[in-house]
Amino acid sequence: MHYRPDVDGLRAVAVLSVIFYHAGIVVFSGGFIGVDVFFVLSGYLITSLMLKDMSAGRFSLLHFYERRARRILPALIVVALVCLPFAWVLMVPAQFVDFSQSLVAVATFSSNILFLLESGYFEGSAELKPLLHTWSLAVEEQFYLLFPLLLMALWRFGRSRVVQVLIAILLLSLAWSEWGWRHLPDANFYLLPSRAWELLAGSLCAFVLQGGGGPGPQPAGGGRSGDDPAGRLPL
Repeated sequence: MHYRPDVDGLRAVAVLSVIFYHAGIVVFSGGFIGVDVFFVLSGYLITSLMLKDMSAGRFSLLHFYERRARRILPALIVVALVCLPFAWVLMVPAQFVDFSQSLVAVATFSSNILFLLESGYFEGSAELKPLLHTWSLAVEEQFYLLFPLLLMALWRFGRSRVVQVLIAILLLSLAWSEWGWRHLPDANFYLLPSRAWELLAGSLCAFVLQGGGGPGPQPAGGGRSGDDPAGRLPL
């Protein structure tokens, strides 16, 4: 998969819109939609890499998870370590206990569940949760814990059957999301079942752009499975 500057630009727009929203800039009051854009792009990029490896018959589940760990854990550890001394100095004991719980949740990629149980994303208490933004990372990692297993189970039936199943799951997730924002808005915001359709939308884009009805040879010039697009799109 070659480097896509347009995708890189969309990622920057998505991230900046969320940052400006949290900065209180009125014109970006809907900036949290950047999270939705980011999920779609993530689904597209990761699935493109997986399809490349699976078509060449060299996909390794262990290598997939190892690659995810190398891309995610270093930055995540740095963020947690930077927050820790400030939390120790500035927080009262009850707040520091909450922060400690969030550290554990971040380490186990379950922070979206913890923050859902604690409060809604848009409540004032969110400002006292320095790791709140990791909820979206937790959703991603929960998805990528299951998605490769699903693809591996379905791959033998050909790409067309895989696409059919993914479309069915996407529609179920979208229907759940439509019901959820009316009845369970906080859970709808935080949890994977109502977010999966966004990641799957990106995955289906990868299938469409790569084409083909079943497993096939690797395109000429393909690189090692760990080669992200020019190394400039960390996921």
